[in-house]
Parts: sequence; structure tokens; C-alpha cells
Amino acid sequence: QLYVGGNAALIGQKLATNPDLKILLCGPVGPKLHELLDDNVVVPPESMQERDEFHLILEYQAGEEWGRVRAPAANRFIFSHDLSNGALNMLEVFVSSLDEFQPDLVVLSGLHMMEGQSKEMRQRRLMEAVASISDIPTDIPIHLELASMTDQDFMSNIMHQQVFPLVNSIGLNEQELLFLTQSASGPHAALASWSGIPDVGVVSDILFWILKEHGKTAERASDLTRIHFHTLAYHILVTVDGHWGNQAAAVAAGARAAGTQACATDTIDTSKVFLKAPLEFVTSHTEAPSKISLNPDEPVVHWHREGISFHFTPVLVCKDPVRTVGLGDAISAEGLLYSEVYPQ
Repeated sequence: QLYVGGNAALIGQKLATNPDLKILLCGPVGPKLHELLDDNVVVPPESMQERDEFHLILEYQAGEEWGRVRAPAANRFIFSHDLSNGALNMLEVFVSSLDEFQPDLVVLSGLHMMEGQSKEMRQRRLMEAVASISDIPTDIPIHLELASMTDQDFMSNIMHQQVFPLVNSIGLNEQELLFLTQSASGPHAALASWSGIPDVGVVSDILFWILKEHGKTAERASDLTRIHFHTLAYHILVTVDGHWGNQAAAVAAGARAAGTQACATDTIDTSKVFLKAPLEFVTSHTEAPSKISLNPDEPVVHWHREGISFHFTPVLVCKDPVRTVGLGDAISAEGLLYSEVYPQ
């Protein structure tokens, strides 16, 4: 079974379901992928390739066994044969296409694909990517979708010196969040891995630290003001005050997309989903926390910490997911669609 693959293409496909939007997709697009893309997705001629790149997805259900290992949740293995994205070949084509396309939003992804390159090649290409991203007009918001990585130095480079200050928004899951704080010796960096559902207070501390240390302030030349965090049981949208609006609707829309896409239904079917989020949690483990109890009548919870707003929502988790691949991309796309950017 062939599907659209790659973070950017999946986000583009999700956004293209809105008939009022036109999407410019710059990535290696072969004939089969081109055929699968929505009519609202425009591909510049320079992005077309004679052959498709492939990602092989092996999905498994909760409870399935492999030797002595039993899967605690539905998930997947992903094997990539993707030479073009591994070298970020289409980035310059993308940036040069923006003048004509005049976008309202730019979404970047695929930095994790460079891990297969040599350290020297990776560093050189990252610097070239930074130069290209810097050419995007500052009035166009930029969202960066992260994905699983294993090289702490590479993640540290992306965060500290180069990419984070150039983007307005980041999307990531619990694995990427923990790896990020481990790479930069941030809060809770000694935590080796999550045990079950990630602790909301721990997640909140790390998200707060990212925006406090790497986000926009009066003294720091960074554009980063928004993080959309998603894990199976809940999502949190974190924003620096004064830059974004409509956060409650945005985080709720992302959670709704997770439930419908995993179950392959158009709307939430309550017989096919269940609640896995903690019904009570604390908002921090590093400062005096608030204790929050979920109210089913007002499922989006809001709290505030030193000029940063947190919007939390539980997710209605699909009992028997049809597909887990691309869920994070769908969540981020839907959250962006409902987000309002304030002009600065």
C-alpha cells in the first residue's frame, strides 16, 4: 500500500483538505507521490524527480510481541531510503519559489534526515540551510516540525546556534522533547526515558525552559514564540504572550485531528476512543506548582508562567488505530490552521 510520505508532504496534504488554501510543496517529488498529492498542492518543476524516494513503515498494535518484547502502545518502525531529503536538496528551490508564491506561512521539516551524512557535510549543509531560512521575509511566520534524532551534538547545533532563533514555531513529541533537554543539559535531563504517560509537570518545565532560554525576549534576537507539544494522551500549546491568539481552539483542533486520523473517521466516534490523560496533574516540578483537575465541560486548561501561556487538552485516543504514521504532522498542521499570528 502506497501513501504520501515525508513530514512536509503530510503537513501539506492535511492543510490542503481546506479548499481555501493553496500549498507549495518543495521536496523530492517523484511520479507516484505527485499522483497521490491533493490538487491544492503545487509542486515547482525543479522539485520533480524521475524516481520516487521511499520510506518503509512497519506499524504494530499495542500488545504485539517480538521475541521477549511486548509493545506498550501502537507505534511503528520507519526505514528511509531518501537521498534527496538526506542532503536537504530542495531547500534553496523552496526559498527561491517564495517570491512568486507569496505565502502566509512557511513550514520546514526534514532536518533529522541529515543524520546519515558525515559530521562535516551535515554542519556545512546546516549553515547553508540557516542562510536560506534567513532570506525568508520576517513577516512570514515559520514553523519547524522536528522528528526523532539520535545525535546530541547535531540537536544542540540546531537549537543553540542556528535554527531555533530563526523560526517562530516548533512542533514536537515527547521523544524529541526529552532528547532536546538531554542534548542541552536542560531541566530533567537526567531522565533516561519516559515511563508510561509523560508527566505533565516535567513536560511543562522543559517547554518553559526552551522558550525562556531560546525564545523571543526584549534582549534576545530570536523569533521563537510558540511550541506545539503532542503525546498520545494529551497536547500542550505553549506561547510567549503577545504573539499568538486562538490557542484554545488550536490545541483542541490538533487533539481532534489525532482522534479522527488514527481511527480513520471523519468525526470523533466515541465508541472507538478512550481517555488516557491524567485527570489530575501538577504544572511544574521546578517551581511552586498549581494542581489542576480536568473538567469534562471545559477540556482545554490554561495556566501562565512568567509571560508564557500554556494550553493543555486531553486527547481522545483511538482504541484500535488504523494508522499511526503522520499523526504528529496532522496534529501540527491542524493546530497551525487554527492559530492566529499577531502582527509585530
